[in-house]
Amino acid sequence: MSLADQALPSPAERAILRSMETPDNATETPEPTGIAAQDWAAASVEPQYRAAVVDLLGALAYGELAAFERLAEDAKLAPTLADKAELAKMASAEFHHFERLTDRLTTIEVDPTGAMEPFAKALDDFHRQTAPSDWLEGLVKAYVGDSIASDFYREVAVRLDSDTRSLVLAVLDDTGHGNFAVEKVRAAIEADPRVGGRLALWARRLMGEALSQAQRVVADRDALSTMLVGGVADGFDLAEVGRMFSRITEAHTKRMAALGLAA
Repeated sequence: MSLADQALPSPAERAILRSMETPDNATETPEPTGIAAQDWAAASVEPQYRAAVVDLLGALAYGELAAFERLAEDAKLAPTLADKAELAKMASAEFHHFERLTDRLTTIEVDPTGAMEPFAKALDDFHRQTAPSDWLEGLVKAYVGDSIASDFYREVAVRLDSDTRSLVLAVLDDTGHGNFAVEKVRAAIEADPRVGGRLALWARRLMGEALSQAQRVVADRDALSTMLVGGVADGFDLAEVGRMFSRITEAHTKRMAALGLAA
């Protein structure tokens, strides 16, 4: 039994939590069917689907805002001016993503603040409990944590209506943090191999905290959890959920290897 299985007694909670366990999902996109073949105007007629999308956009928006704040804070730990400038550029990109999501919520007549509020505490708790102690821990946190979330949202995106899917995929575009983190972390490990062990333990801690917070969020949002396990978007059965988890886990392992760390 996996850690997620132990933490999530219900199939819905188990499905969502496990989906936060990976990144790097390069999979073939299936031909859209059901809601995924519709635009927002047609899909949003279903109240539960609309509620799920509002939750999804709210969670994404607050995540982007938190990412902006974190990158700006991490810039203070940067060892060089060039590194500080690079993080500032990434933070700016995250804030632009935040604005796109809140603009979309406003367009569909939803208050952005109200949509984000249900997810603020869980994300704030996660960031408080995983505050990096140095520059390298900050890079690993951004690379590992953001990548897990991004891969999860990409998996979900293929089941969304075409308009929402396009927006979600656009805001998940790489801000350049991935390559930057890999370069800096690998250089640090090369300079001092002992750093690798410490950062590997840190990455595993981040994974555990991410799973715990994901469980809390999803357990409280019925429409979102139902959509993620296939209750709204047809064709997304539990067997496919299992395959999704496998893709996410495999991608996470590859990403850790790219950093020069053991998963």
